[in-house]
Amino acid sequence: MAVCRPLVNVYTLSGACSKSAIQMPAVFKAPMRNDVLNFVHDNLRKNSRQPYAVSPKAGHQTSAESWGTGRAVARIPRVRGGGTHRSGQGAFGNMCRGGHMFAPTKVWRRWHRRVNIQQRRFAMCSAIAATGVPALVMARGHRVDRIPELPLVISSDVEKIQKTKEAVKVLKKLKAWSDIQKVYQSKRYRAGQGKLRNRRHVMKRGPIVIYKKDDGLTRAFRNIPGVTLLNVKYLNILKLAPGGHMGRFTIWTEGAFHALDKLYGTYKTGSKVKTDFHLPSSKMSNTDLNRLLTCRVIRNVLRPRRMNKQRKQSKVKKNPLKNMQALLKLNPNARIERNNRRGIQKACLKAKEDKAKKPVKTEKPAEKKVVKKAEKKTAGKA
Repeated sequence: MAVCRPLVNVYTLSGACSKSAIQMPAVFKAPMRNDVLNFVHDNLRKNSRQPYAVSPKAGHQTSAESWGTGRAVARIPRVRGGGTHRSGQGAFGNMCRGGHMFAPTKVWRRWHRRVNIQQRRFAMCSAIAATGVPALVMARGHRVDRIPELPLVISSDVEKIQKTKEAVKVLKKLKAWSDIQKVYQSKRYRAGQGKLRNRRHVMKRGPIVIYKKDDGLTRAFRNIPGVTLLNVKYLNILKLAPGGHMGRFTIWTEGAFHALDKLYGTYKTGSKVKTDFHLPSSKMSNTDLNRLLTCRVIRNVLRPRRMNKQRKQSKVKKNPLKNMQALLKLNPNARIERNNRRGIQKACLKAKEDKAKKPVKTEKPAEKKVVKKAEKKTAGKA
């Protein structure tokens, strides 16, 4: 992190480290909130849009009227006349050829967005703090592997340079020219219709030079592709974090670096320029959570874990018809009654099996007595 160093070296135009050093501004200790930066960037970027809309006459520059019902055709307005393919065709509707679009765009759309000033200042502090972190600068694609240190501060003599060849020489001495070469190599044709609208080429962003006083600096650096120039009093979040991605390679002049504490203040004193502004602080002063949890000093202060008093878990209602323990709470004799039912059931099954095993006795049919006819007659007379 950049804030680990209390002092920052100042480099001369020849690339050598001068004897003077500057105290690290407190704004580099600000929390780097990517979510706040993205929100502010997206809303501020909308403020440069130009209103556009289709013509209110579009799709209605023809004479058309519906044929009504009873002709077995849709009730869409149709072009009048005859003798041409156009006559009888549907018109006006967004589903028709040559008709108006659905929900035609209007110029009174809410194009611009208002962003809270505290949010804008918070985002600016995050963007400035990210310029001093080499990992974020390299992750953004800048070639800073040969840069002596970040943040990079050069002598205020650079503000008096008036020739582009002198500015190129300074960038080469500071080992920052490789980032400019990346810009040269990235020049390509734009994808899309912008090629037809005077925006044919696109290229990557290079370093941004932040100065305090312009004594010819802007004329010297403005013709180098990819380089952006900003006054420290008028910093722009769209330039410091293009695309909402923090960590742009920034070259500070000595005077601009000195002015940061006055503009944004410190954690002891507020800003002298911005009304009622104090640097945002982090939610956690130490974000190493594992170290905090294992720290002996903190563990001695915490109360011991109560093993006997565990938190009661949420009870799940159990069905007494399926769960015996729940049934015993309602009927203590349930187990005895169940055993009795099982005993009776087993006895019945056993009796049934024993009965099935016994042999079945077959009895002969009884013989009918044959009575003679003479006996029947005597029996009848009697």
